[in-house]
Parts: sequence; C-alpha cells; structure tokens
Amino acid sequence: MNGIEKITERIAAQNDTDIKALMNRAEAQAKAVYEGYVAAADDDYKATVKKGEKDARERVERLGSVAQLEARKLQLAAKQEMLEKAFELAYQKLLSLPEDRYAELLTRLAVGASTTGSEALIFSQTDRSRYGKRVVIAANEQLGKEGRTGNLTLSEESRDFQGGLYVQDGNVETNCTFRALIRLQRQNTAKDVAAVLFD
Repeated sequence: MNGIEKITERIAAQNDTDIKALMNRAEAQAKAVYEGYVAAADDDYKATVKKGEKDARERVERLGSVAQLEARKLQLAAKQEMLEKAFELAYQKLLSLPEDRYAELLTRLAVGASTTGSEALIFSQTDRSRYGKRVVIAANEQLGKEGRTGNLTLSEESRDFQGGLYVQDGNVETNCTFRALIRLQRQNTAKDVAAVLFD
C-alpha cells in the first residue's frame, strides 16, 4: 500500500468514526427529544385528565345543587298547594254547615263586626232570602243581651259572593265574607297550619 492509499484509508476510517459518532449523537438527541415529547405529552395527558376530573366534579356539584334547588322548589310548591287545599276545604266546610249552625255563624259575625248596633247587613242573594231576617233578629237579640244597641237592619242590597256577610255603616263596610275571613286567617295562621300539615 502506498502512502496515498494509507492516507485515504485513514481518512475513510476517520470519516466512519465521525459518521458513527454523529449518528450516535443524532440518535441520542432524537431519543432525548422523543422522550421529552413523550414526557410532555404524558404531563399534558395527566393535566387534561386532572382538569377533566375537576371539571366533572364541579359540574356534578353544580347539577346536584341545581337538582336540590329544583327539589326544594317542587316541595315548596307541593306544600303551598296542600296549604291552599286545606284553606279551600275550610271554606267549603263553612259553606256546607247545617242551616242552624250556618245561621248561628252569620249571627256571630254580625254581632262581632257591629260597632254602633245600627248597621245594615248585606248578604248574598241566596243567604238574604234564606237567612237574612233570622240573622238580623238573632243578632239584635244578642246585642241587647250584651247591653249594646240592637238596631241592625237587613239591607235591600244583595251582592254576588258565597257565604258570610258585609256589615255596613254608611260608607264604612266590614267584610265578613267567608273568603275574606279565610284570607285573614290564612295570613295569621298559615305558619301554624303548615306546621300541623308538614311536621
């Protein structure tokens, strides 16, 4: 082998060594880059899963809160409906009292609402013809027994309502209709009625 061939061989061998070293470095760098991307992807995956789990928990909590709120609203609506039915039942029971008890109740209402003893009693058309005179007489007797003036009169007027009466003194009227009395009782006793119904 001559000198040029030896030099060429040495250069070729050196090139092979350099190429192998370069290839090893490139592979190491590629492996490092790949592992870096895998680690980053794994971190992103874990972060995404963690965020997804957190978002899912928050959504479940929100939906749970909304469901609880909706359930409370439905429960309250049901309670209000039952309360309404209880007061409506009371109203219907007043309307369906036996005649004597009904007349007695109208008499007590007239006596209780009378301030001067000279008011006019206004009934519904049905109650006016059925109970009017009887209630006026009984109320005047009761006022007399209590030492009060007993000059109540039966108004010529009748109104469109069911149950109860109005006590009229000039321009001043006291509404003693069953609807008005139930409404007043509801305001005063709704809490107590609710406690009986729901506790």
